Amino acid sequence: MTETTDGSTPGWFTATELETIRGRMPILYVNAVPVRVDDSGTVTHVGLLLGVAPDGTISRAVVSGRVLYHERIRDALLRHLEKDLGPMALPRIPASLQPFTIAEFFPTPGTTPFHDPRQHAVSMAYVVPVAGDCEPRKDTLELVWLTPEEAASSGVQQEMSGGQDVLLRQALAHVGRLS
Repeated sequence: MTETTDGSTPGWFTATELETIRGRMPILYVNAVPVRVDDSGTVTHVGLLLGVAPDGTISRAVVSGRVLYHERIRDALLRHLEKDLGPMALPRIPASLQPFTIAEFFPTPGTTPFHDPRQHAVSMAYVVPVAGDCEPRKDTLELVWLTPEEAASSGVQQEMSGGQDVLLRQALAHVGRLS
């Protein structure tokens, strides 16, 4: 993104503007579940981030972020994958951008399995194979690669908040790796 002559960045809101918008309308997000696959395309590992959740707690999560004004979904996925996994992750965005689910996050707990105290958000979720070296960046404290069985374990699921555990289980079921 480049800055304009007035110092603003196209597609970005100020913190005040974003807070006002979040209180009045749903915001579009993308979620990406980074995976490693073998030669036959079978998911062998799932990448989970360790970071600070919106409520201030430390938890595990998948890659997530807003879609900017005038940004294609493909570009939003690539931007967030690079932001969280580093420029050498080499994600392979599917040719068809059919999400495995659409998650609705509400500020009121219990409306859906997904909760975000800041806002009502709608997120299109994708499983994205990555082939390169991944290094956590920005607000990410750690990136771990777990087998699908480890990722679905109750211990890992308890480390996830806001419905991220549900999203991960849906992704594993979508790729045939949830037993």
